[in-house]
Amino acid sequence: MRWTLKPKPSQEKVKHLVDELKVDELIATLLVQRGIETFDDARQFFRPSLEDLHNPYLMKDMDKAVARIEKAIASGENILVFGDYDVDGTTAVSLMSSYLKSYYPNIATYIPDRYTEGYGISYQGIDFADDNGFSLIIALDCGIKSVDHVAYARDRNIDFIICDHHRPGNELPNAIAVLDPKRDDCSYPYDELCGCGVGFKLIQALAQNRNQTIEDLVPYLDLVATAIAADIVPITGENRVLAKFGLEVINANPRPGIKALVQNVKKKSLTISDVVFIIAPRINAAGRIKHGNAAVSLLTEFDLEQAEIFASEIEQHNIDRKDFDKQITTEALLQIEENKEKEKFTTVVYNENWHKGVIGIVASRLTETYYRPTIVFTKSGDKLAASARSVKDFDVYNALEKCSEHLEQFGGHMYAAGMTLKEENYLTFKNAFEEIVKQTIAPELLIPELSVDAEIELSDINEKLIRILNQFEPFGPGNMTPVFVTKNVFDTGYAKTIGQNNEHLKAFVKQENSNPEVSGFNAIGFKIGNKYDLVKNKQKFDACYSIEENEWNGTVSLQLQLRDIR
Repeated sequence: MRWTLKPKPSQEKVKHLVDELKVDELIATLLVQRGIETFDDARQFFRPSLEDLHNPYLMKDMDKAVARIEKAIASGENILVFGDYDVDGTTAVSLMSSYLKSYYPNIATYIPDRYTEGYGISYQGIDFADDNGFSLIIALDCGIKSVDHVAYARDRNIDFIICDHHRPGNELPNAIAVLDPKRDDCSYPYDELCGCGVGFKLIQALAQNRNQTIEDLVPYLDLVATAIAADIVPITGENRVLAKFGLEVINANPRPGIKALVQNVKKKSLTISDVVFIIAPRINAAGRIKHGNAAVSLLTEFDLEQAEIFASEIEQHNIDRKDFDKQITTEALLQIEENKEKEKFTTVVYNENWHKGVIGIVASRLTETYYRPTIVFTKSGDKLAASARSVKDFDVYNALEKCSEHLEQFGGHMYAAGMTLKEENYLTFKNAFEEIVKQTIAPELLIPELSVDAEIELSDINEKLIRILNQFEPFGPGNMTPVFVTKNVFDTGYAKTIGQNNEHLKAFVKQENSNPEVSGFNAIGFKIGNKYDLVKNKQKFDACYSIEENEWNGTVSLQLQLRDIR
């Protein structure tokens, strides 16, 4: 693990914020590191407002999308809302369909089957639309590269509106409207929206035309916040506003489907992190194990009792998903050993029997053992399908582009991608991918990085600091939980390992010459129990940690969550 201290920001900018906001230098430093440099930036950061959301009509083709939907409604056409089977796709379909159904009945939804149809717009889905009299398809979280599919639909007099956030290819589909802030010719001010976020901009535009206000759309923000959290998009700018108000809906008045998923959680209020680890995996499990339709049924259900039945089925899918995930990860690690591939620059593994629904999770798990770009393949029909995961600061999408002659198709982001190839090309691709990563990756990127915001003393930690840090939430990419380093701390004799295999570390840390009023702090380090020897017998060590409030039996105390020690 390498600790990287973020560069100190310009002292001039820090001092400006200290004077403007009347905060101390540490808080001002953390803000400037997050791009907050003026009083107005700080207002938007600490007091996000729905007024800060951009005008949806700034997005290229928004006027065309709205006009086509209004024409369809005026002439009684059937509209099919189509979306991907992951959290971003199923929340987007739930959002769009439930909004349109609130004033127009001729709406149906379609989620492709992960196994028989695969990712994105499918010919089967277009045939379904054709057979059932749909003349307009709104595609969410997919479609930006579906040039052939959109042409196929046109031949059948079916129009497409595409709402996507993935990178476009060289040619855009010939749809009525292509809403994607990542289009080169789109000057929308914020291009980090997720698929559900782009869908929200479309309902925002439709709502403006119907004289609705942004307040009328707040009940849909629980879906948007869930998608933002699950899709790991930056929680900056517009996403920060959507995530903050969406979390408020999740905590105060969520839709029955989300309420049913979280009612056994014992926390007073859920954070973005809870959405990532509690809500998202369960919504995802539907599409992974059974079918994405189960997620849409849950998220669009208005009766709590029925939602609870859907949620308990999804809970079982999630248990099955965990079993598959564990078993396949074990088999993949064994394959790496047997193939003597521990020392390579990449992990590329394949087994035709692996469950296609969990290979993305397995790819992430494998990077925990071998920290390098990773691709997990399985059999899908007559081809192989795979999920790729990258490491920090390495663009796996670009690497795939460089060996795309071996692939049938691929798509995705800097850190995650999906692809298919012919089985006979597997080894050629595997070797080409290894070679490209070997040539282009900086060696230090193969060592996990702990990014540190600032070095502080334990005496800097107090209730006031925590009160302000709590206002930095929601945390996520672009605004991660602040991480600090304090040097020369020691355990007061309390240190021990805990957990099943002694994998976690507990301690009570102090710093010499620190404020005598600060007795020290409880510290917990998950999965660093193997570093107990550095802590025992009151040895001095450096601690890398974040600060959190720990609630136990109604008492709240500050504790350090150790990320690493040395």
